Amino acid sequence: MNRTLTLADFEFDLPPELIAQHPAPVRSGSRLLDGTGALPADRRFTDLPALLRAGDLLVFNDTRVIKARLLGVKPTGGAVEALVERVLPGDPPCEVWAHLRASKSPRPGSLVRFADAFDALVLGRAGPGDALFHLRFPDDPLVLLQRHGHVPLPPYITHEDDADDERRYQTVFAARPGAVAAPTAALHFDEPLLAALAARGVQTARVTLHVGAGTFQPVRVDDLDRHRMHSEWYEVGAGTVDAIRATQAACGRVLAVGTTTLRALESAALAGGGELRPFSGDTELFIRPGFDFRVVDLLLTNFHLPRSTLLMLVSAFAGHAHVMALYRHAVESRYRFFSYGDAMLLARAPTLPPVAAPRGGSGSGPA
Repeated sequence: MNRTLTLADFEFDLPPELIAQHPAPVRSGSRLLDGTGALPADRRFTDLPALLRAGDLLVFNDTRVIKARLLGVKPTGGAVEALVERVLPGDPPCEVWAHLRASKSPRPGSLVRFADAFDALVLGRAGPGDALFHLRFPDDPLVLLQRHGHVPLPPYITHEDDADDERRYQTVFAARPGAVAAPTAALHFDEPLLAALAARGVQTARVTLHVGAGTFQPVRVDDLDRHRMHSEWYEVGAGTVDAIRATQAACGRVLAVGTTTLRALESAALAGGGELRPFSGDTELFIRPGFDFRVVDLLLTNFHLPRSTLLMLVSAFAGHAHVMALYRHAVESRYRFFSYGDAMLLARAPTLPPVAAPRGGSGSGPA
């Protein structure tokens, strides 16, 4: 009988100096740990085309990171730091959900002055568990954030954001603004590498998943069934669904570039009753060992935090024991970890008996 995994099974020792504070000088200049075989193989990221075959399909997340971090003050003079989690639809859009940090939370009806440039009205609490604040901006939030916001670097990156972060904490194919964290596995791709993949006969497609701050939320319960996953908006379009079906029909492999792409594809398959269909909506899908993957054959991913939902996801995909062994190898071999770190290529392990029914997504229905 398989033992049910708990939070402690996703712990590992990580020397702090292995946490990358800056990206590699060249996007595709990172290392690549090839974990598709029984033993780890140390490679360069530029080796990726040689590891793929003509007819394989790479699926990217084309979300664009917004400058979601704002610094402000309350009328009392108290400091406020905001992280805009979601821009709400509207015509024109002017309302957002945001995390607020202050010595005392602002009350509904009060104003917060951001960047000494504009006032935002606090409408109340919002989001799952009322963990967020509902704010009204005087203009399009995306315009105001671009002018006055800061790049929302992850909490483990200790320097203040600068012009290099604005350029490098963004993929070269970012198109649809809305993320507060980058789909980091895709940060390694540059134009020469994309050209080399195309010359190899590797096809590409795109999904959108607006990565939320919850991607950094720690798991605080030993029983994983009790963890509540954050919600993120995603869209899988008809063109991508057609490309995946054509790839599968031709016996090609579907490679998800990053855990966000994988979550979008597998969420759409669950929403389609087990069959991948176009879909647009929110997902709260928590992928952990025992999950039955329907779409993705290969996964390209960075190295993740101990005890995180993302480490649980990759363990579900490639096998817990295999992934933890790869992480030990990565630490011993001095790979660079997290958002600006190195990458790993994984193959899907044979499906194991499920340990629990995963929570799926909800949304507006087929797009």
